Amino acid sequence: MLNYITVRTMANHVSSIKRVRTEAKRTEVNRKNKTRLRHQIRAMRRALTAKDPSGAADLLPKTFSVIDRSAKLGIIKKNTAARYKSNLHLKVKALATK
Repeated sequence: MLNYITVRTMANHVSSIKRVRTEAKRTEVNRKNKTRLRHQIRAMRRALTAKDPSGAADLLPKTFSVIDRSAKLGIIKKNTAARYKSNLHLKVKALATK
């Protein structure tokens, strides 16, 4: 978390001090959620490049859940989430048929 003592010298009003605190907390939450999304997609892509159909199929529901949650929280847009899910699902299906 940020050191609020140094942040307080920036703001002049009580409401702006509170806004700085709130932004710092929200930034931390958003950063964690975005990192979780990136790591999950990275794990999924690694399973696909390793040509592991069962591992990719196991990761698919969890990845979809993280993508949907990120879209709901506003980390990514709804269409971006749909595109990610569509592309990953197509790659898993292609891997399963080989």
